[in-house]
Amino acid sequence: MSKQIIYTNAAPAAVGPYSQAVVVPAGKMVFLSGQIGLVPATGNMVSDQFEPQVRQAFANMKAVIEEAGGRLEDIVKLTLFLTDLKQFPVVNSIMAELIPEPFPARSTVGVSSLPKDAQFEVEATIVI
Repeated sequence: MSKQIIYTNAAPAAVGPYSQAVVVPAGKMVFLSGQIGLVPATGNMVSDQFEPQVRQAFANMKAVIEEAGGRLEDIVKLTLFLTDLKQFPVVNSIMAELIPEPFPARSTVGVSSLPKDAQFEVEATIVI
């Protein structure tokens, strides 16, 4: 799948590893449910620490994408949910490490709580 990245100086530049917008050709769209830092084998949270939860959530998301027949490169939109927006730089760093360029579009939302006392959740839209 090829993606066209949209960028304009008439809107603020990205403040992290994401694009202002992404245009994709017609294809199969897959909407992934939110993933938190649960270990698949146990159903328990990987850790009570933020960074391991983020890494596990992204690993869970990757597993679902691959099961749908996609790759991380097929992500066109991510939505991130954080219970502490002060942790935003940590997520940016991990996302820049794991998600290949060109980066997908992204939204980040601060929330008061998440299921299973998670501190982070990620959902994705992919086009295959």
